[in-house]
Amino acid sequence: MIVVDVEACGVDYSKNSIVSLGAIDFADPTRQLYEECRIWDGAHIEDEALAISGFTRAQVTDPARQSEAELVRKFAVFAEPVLDTTFAGQNVSFDRDYLRAAALRAGHLNWPFAHRTIDTHTLCYMHMIKRGLPPPTDPVKRHSSLNLDAVLVYCGIPEEPKPHNALTGAKSHAEVISRLLYDKKLLPEFDQFDIPWIS
Repeated sequence: MIVVDVEACGVDYSKNSIVSLGAIDFADPTRQLYEECRIWDGAHIEDEALAISGFTRAQVTDPARQSEAELVRKFAVFAEPVLDTTFAGQNVSFDRDYLRAAALRAGHLNWPFAHRTIDTHTLCYMHMIKRGLPPPTDPVKRHSSLNLDAVLVYCGIPEEPKPHNALTGAKSHAEVISRLLYDKKLLPEFDQFDIPWIS
């Protein structure tokens, strides 16, 4: 699988743009990709989204940066040797839809990636249920509150540093997937953190 994390200048892939991408080949986690880009001409910028990723308007509109089209082409090259290209991550349908929209804008009409994904939220929710633990629920919104930080803490890892970086996000997703599916640590930067359900 390919663990992906997209940072964007908003939440709507039809009017916003990718600003950075992190990706990890789960079968060979030494194969990693991190790319930043300028937004596509006419993309709408939301200040709240930039605050999450830490980018400025000047950075995401810098003409010296590669285009979103160049970024998505590099991602396609990165994915080429991967045997199972199923996307995985936290709320990964967001990342999948952004990458597909970027590819279509770039003229990649033969999108090679599947619609099915592996979501760390679902994996963690199921893991908690199987251990007899109630997944946390937002009392106001009345739905699961297992965001990435909650999943990390459940898996014995500190919350992700802020602002959010796409490669750090991809690494966090890959590590929790390994712990939740295989009860194994994956990446050296998380090795110091024990898996809580293993004594």
